[in-house]
Amino acid sequence: MEEGTSKSPSHCAGTYGAGGDPDPFQWDTREDCDVRQILDRVADKWSLLVIALLDRRVLRFTELKREIDGVSQRMLTVTLRQLERDGLVKRTVHPVVPPRVEYELTPLGGTLHTTIRSLVTWTEQHQNEIAAAREEYDAKEAARV
Repeated sequence: MEEGTSKSPSHCAGTYGAGGDPDPFQWDTREDCDVRQILDRVADKWSLLVIALLDRRVLRFTELKREIDGVSQRMLTVTLRQLERDGLVKRTVHPVVPPRVEYELTPLGGTLHTTIRSLVTWTEQHQNEIAAAREEYDAKEAARV
Protein backbone atom coordinates (compact mmCIF):
# COMPACT_ATOMS: atom_id res chain seq x y z
CA MET A 1 0.00 0.00 0.00
CA GLU A 2 1.32 3.45 -0.88
CA GLU A 3 2.28 5.85 1.85
CA GLY A 4 -0.62 8.15 2.71
CA THR A 5 -3.24 5.68 1.49
CA SER A 6 -6.08 5.21 3.92
CA LYS A 7 -6.80 1.69 5.11
CA SER A 8 -10.25 2.71 6.31
CA PRO A 9 -13.07 1.23 4.19
CA SER A 10 -15.18 4.30 4.93
CA HIS A 11 -12.59 6.76 3.63
CA CYS A 12 -13.98 8.55 0.58
CA ALA A 13 -10.86 8.89 -1.52
CA GLY A 14 -11.82 9.80 -5.03
CA THR A 15 -14.97 11.72 -4.17
CA TYR A 16 -13.56 14.82 -5.83
CA GLY A 17 -13.89 15.38 -9.54
CA ALA A 18 -11.74 17.30 -11.99
CA GLY A 19 -10.36 20.52 -10.59
CA GLY A 20 -10.84 19.38 -7.00
CA ASP A 21 -14.59 20.03 -6.99
CA PRO A 22 -16.72 17.61 -4.97
CA ASP A 23 -18.33 14.90 -7.08
CA PRO A 24 -21.83 14.32 -5.66
CA PHE A 25 -22.29 11.22 -7.81
CA GLN A 26 -19.53 9.53 -5.81
CA TRP A 27 -21.47 10.29 -2.63
CA ASP A 28 -24.50 8.56 -4.08
CA THR A 29 -22.73 5.44 -5.30
CA ARG A 30 -20.37 4.73 -2.40
CA GLU A 31 -22.53 3.50 0.43
CA ASP A 32 -19.48 2.98 2.63
CA CYS A 33 -18.67 6.68 2.37
CA ASP A 34 -18.90 8.60 5.66
CA VAL A 35 -19.77 11.78 3.76
CA ARG A 36 -22.94 10.22 2.36
CA GLN A 37 -23.94 8.80 5.73
CA ILE A 38 -23.42 12.13 7.46
CA LEU A 39 -25.33 14.05 4.76
CA ASP A 40 -28.19 11.56 5.00
CA ARG A 41 -28.32 12.10 8.76
CA VAL A 42 -28.09 15.86 8.97
CA ALA A 43 -30.35 16.48 5.96
CA ASP A 44 -33.16 14.40 7.47
CA LYS A 45 -36.18 16.57 8.23
CA TRP A 46 -36.41 15.51 11.87
CA SER A 47 -32.70 16.16 12.46
CA LEU A 48 -32.97 19.61 10.91
CA LEU A 49 -35.89 20.49 13.16
CA VAL A 50 -34.19 19.18 16.31
CA ILE A 51 -31.01 21.12 15.55
CA ALA A 52 -33.00 24.28 14.85
CA LEU A 53 -34.97 23.97 18.09
CA LEU A 54 -31.89 23.36 20.21
CA ASP A 55 -30.15 26.50 19.01
CA ARG A 56 -28.85 28.23 22.17
CA ARG A 57 -31.27 26.46 24.47
CA VAL A 58 -31.74 23.23 26.37
CA LEU A 59 -34.98 21.29 25.90
CA ARG A 60 -36.52 18.23 27.46
CA PHE A 61 -37.77 15.36 25.31
CA THR A 62 -41.41 16.29 25.87
CA GLU A 63 -40.73 19.90 24.87
CA LEU A 64 -39.07 18.76 21.64
CA LYS A 65 -41.96 16.39 20.90
CA ARG A 66 -44.51 19.14 21.49
CA GLU A 67 -42.63 21.57 19.21
CA ILE A 68 -42.11 19.15 16.30
CA ASP A 69 -45.46 18.60 14.63
CA GLY A 70 -45.96 15.07 13.34
CA VAL A 71 -42.92 13.35 14.85
CA SER A 72 -43.62 10.11 16.67
CA GLN A 73 -42.05 9.36 20.04
CA ARG A 74 -40.05 6.54 18.46
CA MET A 75 -38.79 8.69 15.56
CA LEU A 76 -37.75 11.49 17.90
CA THR A 77 -35.92 8.99 20.12
CA VAL A 78 -34.08 7.50 17.14
CA THR A 79 -33.21 10.95 15.78
CA LEU A 80 -31.85 12.17 19.12
CA ARG A 81 -29.78 9.01 19.58
CA GLN A 82 -28.27 9.36 16.11
CA LEU A 83 -27.46 13.03 16.66
CA GLU A 84 -25.93 12.19 20.03
CA ARG A 85 -23.85 9.40 18.45
CA ASP A 86 -22.59 11.85 15.82
CA GLY A 87 -21.54 14.31 18.52
CA LEU A 88 -24.09 16.95 17.53
CA VAL A 89 -26.40 16.72 20.54
CA LYS A 90 -25.59 16.24 24.23
CA ARG A 91 -28.00 14.26 26.40
CA THR A 92 -28.05 14.96 30.13
CA VAL A 93 -29.96 12.74 32.57
CA HIS A 94 -30.70 14.36 35.93
CA PRO A 95 -30.98 11.88 38.82
CA VAL A 96 -34.41 12.87 40.05
CA VAL A 97 -37.72 11.02 40.25
CA PRO A 98 -39.08 10.90 37.66
CA PRO A 99 -35.86 11.16 35.62
CA ARG A 100 -35.39 14.43 33.78
CA VAL A 101 -33.57 14.22 30.45
CA GLU A 102 -32.41 17.34 28.62
CA TYR A 103 -30.89 17.84 25.20
CA GLU A 104 -28.64 20.59 23.89
CA LEU A 105 -26.41 21.19 20.90
CA THR A 106 -22.73 20.46 21.30
CA PRO A 107 -20.25 23.01 19.93
CA LEU A 108 -20.07 20.85 16.78
CA GLY A 109 -23.86 20.87 16.52
CA GLY A 110 -23.79 24.65 16.86
CA THR A 111 -21.58 24.92 13.79
CA LEU A 112 -24.08 22.81 11.86
CA HIS A 113 -26.90 25.08 13.01
CA THR A 114 -25.04 28.02 11.48
CA THR A 115 -24.97 26.19 8.15
CA ILE A 116 -28.65 25.28 8.38
CA ARG A 117 -29.50 28.90 9.17
CA SER A 118 -27.70 29.95 5.95
CA LEU A 119 -29.79 27.48 3.97
CA VAL A 120 -33.01 28.76 5.54
CA THR A 121 -31.99 32.35 4.80
CA TRP A 122 -31.32 31.45 1.16
CA THR A 123 -34.71 29.72 0.96
CA GLU A 124 -36.51 32.75 2.39
CA GLN A 125 -34.74 35.08 -0.04
CA HIS A 126 -35.62 32.95 -3.07
CA GLN A 127 -39.01 31.46 -2.16
CA ASN A 128 -40.92 33.74 -4.56
CA GLU A 129 -38.63 32.82 -7.46
CA ILE A 130 -39.03 29.13 -6.65
CA ALA A 131 -42.83 29.49 -6.42
CA ALA A 132 -42.88 31.22 -9.83
CA ALA A 133 -40.67 28.50 -11.35
CA ARG A 134 -42.97 25.80 -9.96
CA GLU A 135 -46.05 27.51 -11.39
CA GLU A 136 -44.36 27.83 -14.79
CA TYR A 137 -43.30 24.19 -14.74
CA ASP A 138 -46.75 22.97 -13.65
CA ALA A 139 -48.42 25.01 -16.40
CA LYS A 140 -46.10 23.47 -19.03
CA GLU A 141 -46.77 19.98 -17.68
CA ALA A 142 -50.54 20.58 -17.72
CA ALA A 143 -50.33 21.80 -21.33
CA ARG A 144 -48.49 18.60 -22.36
CA VAL A 145 -51.26 16.36 -21.07
